[in-house]
Order: sequence, then C-alpha cells, then structure tokens
Amino acid sequence: MEFSEYQKLSRQTAVYPAIGKGFVYPALGLAGESGEVVEKVKKLFRDQAGEVSNDNRQAIAKELGDVLWYLAQLSTELKIDLDEVASNNLEKLKSRLGRNCIQGSGDNR
Repeated sequence: MEFSEYQKLSRQTAVYPAIGKGFVYPALGLAGESGEVVEKVKKLFRDQAGEVSNDNRQAIAKELGDVLWYLAQLSTELKIDLDEVASNNLEKLKSRLGRNCIQGSGDNR
C-alpha cells in the first residue's frame, strides 16, 4: 500500500472533535500515541530485560498503527501528501549520508 492510499482510506475514519484548527486534534494524538510506543519500549527494559516477545512486538505494532493514523490525519489537515513526505525524507537522508553527516544534530546539516 502506498502512503497516499493509506492517507486517503484512513480519512474515512477521521472522526474527532473540532478543537481549534483542524490539525490540533491529530497533532495532539500523534504526540500521545508516540508516547505510548515509547512507554511500551521502556517497559520491555524494565520488565523483560529488553527481550521482545511476539506479544510485545504485536502490541508495539498496534501503537505504531495509531501513530501512522494520526500522522496521516495531521498531514491531510495540513494538505501534505504522505508520499511526498516519505520521498523528501529519503532524499534528505541520502544527501546526509553522501556528505558523511548522517549522524549529529540539526535540521540543516
């Protein structure tokens, strides 16, 4: 499935309260769901010495699906195509790799 296809199809389930601008709710949801992914990873180390079971993997995959949904809704609200986001990100990373600055910090390296 292409990102833009997911973006279009996921829009059918985009039912959320109108708070502020249309992008506010999905932006907040994206942050919350990302936190849930991180929380599950943290608990892997706290409770299971970092070992990932199939159950853990499936639970994280579900949370990643929620992250993807909110990302798609935020992108749609801002009229940003996810295919372009993915393509531009790969180009940026390939450029950094070619210039030997894949590591480090800062957006414009």
